[in-house]
Amino acid sequence: MTTHPVSVDAMIEDLRTLVEVESPSRDLDALAASAKAVAGVIENRLGGHAVLVESEAGPHVHWSGGGDPKVLILGHHDTVFPLGTLERRPFKVEDGHATGPGVFDMLGGLVQAVHGLAALEDRSGVEILVTADEEVGSRSSRALIEERALACGAVLVFEGAADGGGLKTGRKGCGTFQVSIAGRASHAGLEPAAGVNALIEAAHQVLDIAALARPEIGTTVTPSVAAAGTLDNVVPAAATVVVDVRVESAEEKERIEAAFAALAPHLDEARVTVEGSIGRPPMPESASVELFAVARRLMPGIEGKAVGGGSDGNFTAALGVATLDGLGAVGGGAHADHEYLVVDAMPERADLVAGLVRFIQSR
Repeated sequence: MTTHPVSVDAMIEDLRTLVEVESPSRDLDALAASAKAVAGVIENRLGGHAVLVESEAGPHVHWSGGGDPKVLILGHHDTVFPLGTLERRPFKVEDGHATGPGVFDMLGGLVQAVHGLAALEDRSGVEILVTADEEVGSRSSRALIEERALACGAVLVFEGAADGGGLKTGRKGCGTFQVSIAGRASHAGLEPAAGVNALIEAAHQVLDIAALARPEIGTTVTPSVAAAGTLDNVVPAAATVVVDVRVESAEEKERIEAAFAALAPHLDEARVTVEGSIGRPPMPESASVELFAVARRLMPGIEGKAVGGGSDGNFTAALGVATLDGLGAVGGGAHADHEYLVVDAMPERADLVAGLVRFIQSR
């Protein structure tokens, strides 16, 4: 099967195109423009027609190389950066690094995937799905992701590489819970006992929640945002606590969800309600074994790492579909102002895509 050389200049050109169309999650107008830009890059490099799949979260982009589906190239075009970030932090290439909002998470990965596929003479069996809501939970795209993953039977995820350029062979399941406490307001000076202090109840709940963690087996439970009260002389009538949870096993997912459902008030007349779940199931390392072995043959010495963050690969791996993640940009600073991509690594990552796709096509 023939391949064509990958051009760094062409990849930088396409990366600039995508970065300069800002695409913050939930901004439907910006995401519509971004989806068109992504579709344009795909069509320009691969031919065919990229379909915009409308959703309440913005358009997802789907492309097929025809034939029986065999491999799903998975990514997202939404970013965490608000409109106006580009003006403050424009796209540039300097000292071997490309910088700008979204270069590492994960526009660089999309570009590498497209150019890796463009190097192949035969693209049959290949599908690309670029979603609009990964950064905010993938609620509108999950069903489509799962449908195409099951149809294809193998998934390559183009999130940024692990530290040092490694691939991501496992991921924790992750989710967010919001615990709401209802108390009763009263005057803090005149009638403090007449109130039910939601802030004190929240303090009890935070300690109960933090005690659910089992870091020795990878379960982290982190109260991260809290709010309570209105004025300094009013007993707080309401409080909320937001909690980040990460787990490595389905058993821990079930235990944590059951524990949150069972939270009970400590103060008489206080009420506790819980919303949320571990929305992304764990991605077990077993899901990546075969594809990672192929990647190591193609790029000897590349490492595989299990990481704490989640991606859409969690959904596909949980279905039993072979999934390899972290195939995107080599760099760092995801979600931060110092986000960057290593330019010299782009061609070899594109070549890795081509090699993995050739292997999957030949099975």
